[in-house]
Amino acid sequence: MPPDSPLAIYLERLAGRRQDLQKAEQAAGRIAWLRLAVMAALAWAVWQTIQGHFPLVGLSVPIAAFTALVAGQSRMTVKTERFRRAIRFHERGIARLDHKWRGQGSSGERFVDPKHPYTGDLDIFGRGSLFELLSTARTRGGEARLASWLSSAAPADVILERHAAIDELRGMIDLREELAVVADDFGVATDPERLVRWAGESGGPVTGALRPAAFLMSLVSGSVLGWLASTGFLDINARIAMIAVGFAVGGFALWLRPKILDVLYSVHEPARDLDLLAAVLRVLEAQTFQSPLLARVHDGLRTNGHPASRRIARLRRWMELLDSRDNVIIRVLGPVVLWGTQIGLALEQWRAENGKLVAKWLDAVSELEALSSLAGYAWENPADPFPELVEGSVFDGEELGHALLPEERCVRNSVHLEAPLRLLVVSGSNMSGKSTLLRATGMNTVLALAGAPVRAKRLRLSVLALGASIRSTDSLEEGHSRFMAEILRLKQILDLPTPSLYLLDELLAGTNSHDRAIGAEGLVRALLSRGAIGITTTHDLSLARVADELGSQAANRHFEDRLESGRLVFDYKMREGVVTRSNALDLMRSVGLDV
Repeated sequence: MPPDSPLAIYLERLAGRRQDLQKAEQAAGRIAWLRLAVMAALAWAVWQTIQGHFPLVGLSVPIAAFTALVAGQSRMTVKTERFRRAIRFHERGIARLDHKWRGQGSSGERFVDPKHPYTGDLDIFGRGSLFELLSTARTRGGEARLASWLSSAAPADVILERHAAIDELRGMIDLREELAVVADDFGVATDPERLVRWAGESGGPVTGALRPAAFLMSLVSGSVLGWLASTGFLDINARIAMIAVGFAVGGFALWLRPKILDVLYSVHEPARDLDLLAAVLRVLEAQTFQSPLLARVHDGLRTNGHPASRRIARLRRWMELLDSRDNVIIRVLGPVVLWGTQIGLALEQWRAENGKLVAKWLDAVSELEALSSLAGYAWENPADPFPELVEGSVFDGEELGHALLPEERCVRNSVHLEAPLRLLVVSGSNMSGKSTLLRATGMNTVLALAGAPVRAKRLRLSVLALGASIRSTDSLEEGHSRFMAEILRLKQILDLPTPSLYLLDELLAGTNSHDRAIGAEGLVRALLSRGAIGITTTHDLSLARVADELGSQAANRHFEDRLESGRLVFDYKMREGVVTRSNALDLMRSVGLDV
């Protein structure tokens, strides 16, 4: 194994993180024993103090030591959890390189759409899908952004910007590890939709003069209370002033009370979510990026020179003051100085100033997480190149492989579709590789148009609308047969904008041979008339005849098999021309059917 290979680097870093975890756990164990020892010492000191053998002030030493050990234990708990998360990050990377990643990550099931023109046919979402292979996102927004890129083609200029961003990010394994560590809490505990809703609500009671008015009232009220206290609460003028101020302050507070309570009750969950988001933002703010896309996203984390995490820190300070209402002194003096009202107004002003930025911060995190997922894939697969984008209607791939197959099982084939050649009719026996060719072509198209590297030696393509009919099934819910589901998908593919790429497996297999031949020919000619390019596989050699009739616009290709010692052998290599034999009877006989 080369020492600079992704697997070697993952293994080296994993070993380091495991050593760090072991040291942290040993330190935590020592602190735990020290706490027990200090606690015993404190109990002894208390007893000695009660007996009169130890001065009361002497208790401060074991109390301070115990408090420091509790704080140290808390820090060590956070540290060990960070090391565990880092270990999981490297273990997932090793699993991807060892092709043991299925079922280990997020499957993207929530993005499955049976009516999408290709995601269901090309294993884009679900267990063992392309999404599960690619996604290292820890936030729901990052997953949704990556899913959207895999579900629709980006414009050419956006794809090229992503290439530069991914190329810059691919070597930043420390950043990807840190994001995996700090974003875990945010992804698990946060509801981004709720956070954006809260941030986008109206400014409530903040109307310019209210905060200064509340502050002025608190100053007057506090001053009068101090005056009254200085007279021993006996001066009649001070009493009258206190009563008058009390009525004014109380009326002001009661007037605002319903709105302030709404603010205070609604802020706790969003403030916690924002505090978790701040940890992610601090990681991103500390980076320096050169590529235009990353620089633009990074700039979105600052407003008027202030980083987003610093703005959230202001909110945290207000929340700490709000939580201090449980303090006995604040409970007594709080109503006098409008403690809750002032904090409510400050919180609402924070939302008025920063609420619209929350969606922008979440968007930046989502963008960077999606880019980081593709950058991790690029780093783990250094032989996979970025595709070349060209004008027109082109798909020209050399040595295409299926991204979900391990390299030792991946047989590569080349696909060339460029005017005048716009259709490949691929014939072949069962299990010979026809469907895998379609999926490899489609999956590389999805990767290319999302901005990722591709599993190929080289790929030139246009920005194409993609449609696939490979896995049509009946639908009891909608009352559709398999054949109806297939023709509905074919109608969807016909309606794709140009230029488009279609991938059709066993075209119209759900009907009789006469209708299949006529329908398939008509569909192929309709697609060609719309300027589409594509591949269709078939068992029906009448479609191969149509390819001959179309001249330079179409070509026949085929996969072969051979029978060796009663066993079918496939090499999964695509060849020119039409297949000359079928293996259906051989397959039936191989499982014991007497035919």
